[in-house]
Amino acid sequence: MDLYFEGTIKREIVLNAMLNVPREEFVPEEYKAYAYEDIPIPIGEGQTVSALHMVALMCELVELKPGMKVLEIGTGSGYMASVYSEIVGRSGHVYTLEILPSLAKKAMKNILKVNHGLNIDIIVADGSIELPLRIEFDAIIVTASAPDLPENLVKKLKKNGKMVVPVGSLSFYQNLILVEKDEKEKVRTHNFGSVMFVPLKGLKGSSKT
Repeated sequence: MDLYFEGTIKREIVLNAMLNVPREEFVPEEYKAYAYEDIPIPIGEGQTVSALHMVALMCELVELKPGMKVLEIGTGSGYMASVYSEIVGRSGHVYTLEILPSLAKKAMKNILKVNHGLNIDIIVADGSIELPLRIEFDAIIVTASAPDLPENLVKKLKKNGKMVVPVGSLSFYQNLILVEKDEKEKVRTHNFGSVMFVPLKGLKGSSKT
């Protein structure tokens, strides 16, 4: 995979996960020919599956590894959750929230179609507000742009946990922000530059619909 040789993918565990998850099974029929192009692909409901380089970058920034508990905000087609699932393995777990019931249903079908799902829970919920989960996470990945740094998610990070989230304007590029919480629960942020994501839906999201 070119992303490995270019340096976007830094670890073989991420490379293998992306090679093992067939992206064509997560996009509509009319886009299957473009499944391995490094571009976002529409999946309906105004949503997209992220470009391949962005999937890899987000996995690398939060340093996904076996045994982790991962939270994703924005299930979409289920593709990224399946990649995380490959990385964290059976000793880890992926919780993914999707606000649109129709997408959540499609995502579950896609995930099961490629023999994933044993360590993935899809939850229909608004990820922009208080989460319906009483656990903390090693890594949080937000796949839609938030208007501000989502404090409801920051507090769900474990000590030494990491979150990656696009933050910023609806009409222009956002900034990809890495959040790190240290052993003393001090929070630091790092800006990894301009990105363009669909808006985070929900009561405290960028889009209320």
